[in-house]
Amino acid sequence: MNLNVTSSECDWAKFEVQILGRTVKGLRGFALKKEKDIEEVYGAGPDPLDLNEGNNKYSGSVKLLGFEVDAMNKAAKEAGYDDLTEVPHEALVLSLSFKKKITDALSTYTVRGLKFTEWGAELDQGAKHRETTLPFKAMSIY
Repeated sequence: MNLNVTSSECDWAKFEVQILGRTVKGLRGFALKKEKDIEEVYGAGPDPLDLNEGNNKYSGSVKLLGFEVDAMNKAAKEAGYDDLTEVPHEALVLSLSFKKKITDALSTYTVRGLKFTEWGAELDQGAKHRETTLPFKAMSIY
């Protein structure tokens, strides 16, 4: 999955998302998160004596228009999977590229080993479109 956002900060003027060979244009938002497992070390007294660092966790989500999620599920099925949550994490990478100003260098976030954890459908009365948020876990974000 590749996503390229070129903007002045949050302008969605130009972007591209690809998953399983399909270009996705219905991106509505995304979130990326790196979490470090940190544990306080206690001894005498009420305050920690030290902090021990543990494992890293990577997660996030993409918010897409409903027809795009339908198309991604169709692509997953055509590739032999039940739905997009069954696509192996080795097969998915998310790249987010953007610029604040046209003269700035391109900045990129890359999410490697992406695995969608759930999908569904939701629609409210009077809505003009469907939005679906697809949460994921990942091997790394850099």
